[in-house]
Amino acid sequence: MSAIRSIDLRLVDDLVDFVRGRGYVLDFSDSSFSEFFAAELDVDIDNSIYADHGGSKGKRLRCFLQKVDDATAARTLQALWEHRREFLARTGREDPVVNAEGRYLGLLARLTGQPTDAGGMPPRPAFDWRLLAELRDELVRVASLQSHERGYAFESFLKRSFDMAGLKAREPFRNTGEQIDGSFLLGEETYLFEAKWHSAPTGVADLHVFHGKLEQKAAWARGLFVSYNGFTPDGLSAFGSGKRFICMDGRDIYDALDRQIPLKAVLERKVRRAAETGRPFIPVRELFDQNGVSR
Repeated sequence: MSAIRSIDLRLVDDLVDFVRGRGYVLDFSDSSFSEFFAAELDVDIDNSIYADHGGSKGKRLRCFLQKVDDATAARTLQALWEHRREFLARTGREDPVVNAEGRYLGLLARLTGQPTDAGGMPPRPAFDWRLLAELRDELVRVASLQSHERGYAFESFLKRSFDMAGLKAREPFRNTGEQIDGSFLLGEETYLFEAKWHSAPTGVADLHVFHGKLEQKAAWARGLFVSYNGFTPDGLSAFGSGKRFICMDGRDIYDALDRQIPLKAVLERKVRRAAETGRPFIPVRELFDQNGVSR
């Protein structure tokens, strides 16, 4: 049986019943619902074993998600999300569910598993809504610190955020002649990160310095440059495209936490868009709309 809880099923209901009401699943008819499960999952959703609580499409979906394993439940939700996204794009409708994608990604992350920490215990999940609110408030508190305290507090905040997202963050380390603020794993890639809390936006000089550090590392090393107060447009323009790192600012972090979008999902979206466009910095508000849906 899957790890899906009652609260998760209420989210699934919200994601799929807004088109035709309770008991329905998106715009599926009885026949297209059966065809969807047969084509996407090789499952006979009309089998009586999925009708324990009733025969409506919504009740069969809930029963199915509870009875299958986590991997199958995750694949089902991914397929439904793709159909849902296509429906919204095709009809031109606004997403009626607040923070829909962030909440969906949180559920998906829990079903697909989170890495354990050094003690063998699973980290607190970054998709926990209360935890996201705590991190958001902590970021606001860091902003209120004295300037000499802020830099280290910001680095500590970032490491904790990476750990809670299951990214296996490492403390700051020093090589000969240089300081690296830390590292983390995103997928199978190692990312070094630099964290800056300057009073002014970061310019091209700091971007070139960090890129120079990366070029001294292994060819597969990547980077994340976090500047709380952002980047100057001229600096980003002069720095150019096609580099080995992506960028985030403080607004990105706050928006992700406030919209309940997991940090891992934000970084993955930034990496993909950087690969597609060559731009090292694309804001969260450009990657996701106001409801957390990807653009």
